Amino acid sequence: MSRRQARNWTPLLMGVMAGLYTTGAQAGDVVSAQGQVAITIYNNDLALVQDVRQLDLPRGRALTEFADVSAQIRPETVTIAAPGAGVVEQNFDYDLLSPERLVDKGVGQAVTIIRTNRATGVETTERGTILANNNGTLVQIGNRIEVLGEMDARLVFDHLPDGLKARPTLSVMLDAAQGGRRPVALSYLSRGFSWKADYVAMFDEKAGKLDVQGWVTLNNTSGTSYPAAKLLLVAGAVGDGAEQPRFRPARPMGVVGTQSAPREQVGDFYLYPIANPTMLAQAQQKQVSFLDVKGAAASKSYWYRNNWLATNDEAQSFASVLNFSTGREAGPDNKGLGDALPAGTVRVYMRDASGAPQFVGEDNITHTPMGSTLALKTGEAFDVKIQPTVEKREKIDSAEWERVAQYRITRDGKAETVLVDAPKTYWRTHMAYRLTNARNVPVSVEVVQAGLDRGWHDTRISAESAKGEQRNADERVWKITIPAQGSVNLTAQIDARY
Repeated sequence: MSRRQARNWTPLLMGVMAGLYTTGAQAGDVVSAQGQVAITIYNNDLALVQDVRQLDLPRGRALTEFADVSAQIRPETVTIAAPGAGVVEQNFDYDLLSPERLVDKGVGQAVTIIRTNRATGVETTERGTILANNNGTLVQIGNRIEVLGEMDARLVFDHLPDGLKARPTLSVMLDAAQGGRRPVALSYLSRGFSWKADYVAMFDEKAGKLDVQGWVTLNNTSGTSYPAAKLLLVAGAVGDGAEQPRFRPARPMGVVGTQSAPREQVGDFYLYPIANPTMLAQAQQKQVSFLDVKGAAASKSYWYRNNWLATNDEAQSFASVLNFSTGREAGPDNKGLGDALPAGTVRVYMRDASGAPQFVGEDNITHTPMGSTLALKTGEAFDVKIQPTVEKREKIDSAEWERVAQYRITRDGKAETVLVDAPKTYWRTHMAYRLTNARNVPVSVEVVQAGLDRGWHDTRISAESAKGEQRNADERVWKITIPAQGSVNLTAQIDARY
């Protein structure tokens, strides 16, 4: 069916659907067959829908239709509980009404064909039969066969063809011992639901304070609207059989917290309930506030990660990093956010000289336990730079390797002497990092040298101009303060097998 044909049929189809969806209430209101609905939404495009409806069931076996279920329902997950009744069988009718499906199902059906004279606007009608709808619609009118695409016409159907549903419908055969009205509880898993957290952070650098407001952003693409749903959000991706990616991009490191947030938990997941029943319309994005913290302690720093043997002819910008804590306290007389943070995007603002808020960058966070220290990269510094340079690479012999190993290797905080089993070649790399600060105030920076491991677990820093920290087997970090409108030369001597 062509797009033009679909447009011609849409007004008729909308009229039919309006009769199915609206009754008695105000014009435009959607009448739903749903009962009391509770939806638990997870982060990985999954939701648990629980719908309790008051139904009159006849005695014995009878087909009961549950309209307005999710169009992305997983039928194999459906459970139904009805006092005094059992489930015999169930079917999910997903052949939904649309212009194309209406014509497909209407093959062999008599329809009215309305033609419009473009010059005069006069309409004429004829009766005909739909013969086929394959890359175009064929209709028989009397003794002739015409292609609808070549006609300036539209089709009018007398009734809906069998099997088409205006709304997603679950058909269930129930066997009731006694007839009468009773609550019937329907629950199922569905795709098409998602939520994430979005955070708006106002940072006062001079005061070292941060105001954070958290918003839950809900999305419903399930194909069905829920006029008054009680929502419960679960922070965490429950197992659904899909393999999860393990790669994580390089970013400033924080400290994972060990405090329990004052929220209800189910299993290993935190729950974020929405207080009041919410209208969750199909193809709608909705935001609901869940966090509002004023005056949390925060600071700004700068961060740069240099890859192994990376050297630059020009100075590179440090990343601007915002540091704060999700704990109850972030130091003496300083409070943190005091909550576990669901995964989402943190957008940071600062006020300019006139007091107007200006956007300064954003970063994503994963699900973050309470008590964590976060380091968010918000952008690139304009006037804080670094120029890493590989000054020299030279081979060293086994004796020098062993001599250095006796007092330079540190594992888990303990010094060890390493025995080398007939190694042939070792390399000593001389690195230099020129750090510059054009700001009027001193700045604190973190310089990270990566690529130190490669599976050998014995690379060591045999000399350095400032004391560094071996954050993990692959990275060493130097925390340096660059004076206002000044510079610092950092050097490091790295001994490795490569």
